[in-house]
Amino acid sequence: VQLVESGGGLVQAGGSLRLSCEASGRTFRNYAMGWFRQAPGKEREFVSAISWSGGSTNYADSVKGRFTISRDNAKNTVYLQMNSLKPEDTAVYYCAAAPTVQAMGVIGLYAYWGQGTQVTVSS
Repeated sequence: VQLVESGGGLVQAGGSLRLSCEASGRTFRNYAMGWFRQAPGKEREFVSAISWSGGSTNYADSVKGRFTISRDNAKNTVYLQMNSLKPEDTAVYYCAAAPTVQAMGVIGLYAYWGQGTQVTVSS
């Protein structure tokens, strides 16, 4: 599976961004999908995940109520709508695919990763 993220950028605190991740190469609907992020000097951390059908979603406590994950299996794309952004959300955001029904935040289950997209939130 090849994953390509887009939609990152610079936004002021309180603003919104929508990240997209388009998959190719394998049957997208067979994969659980996740978003992770990595800030400078920090480890990669879980942000959100969605099951293969889209029926189950998970969020890190730090983004719950502000971020929404969704997927369109017809378009081979997973989205991350990010609202009420904070400076601490600044990071490189990575899309990942896990060959299972549901992977939640278990980073070891994700076999495929995108190249990342930078999100910068100014105060």
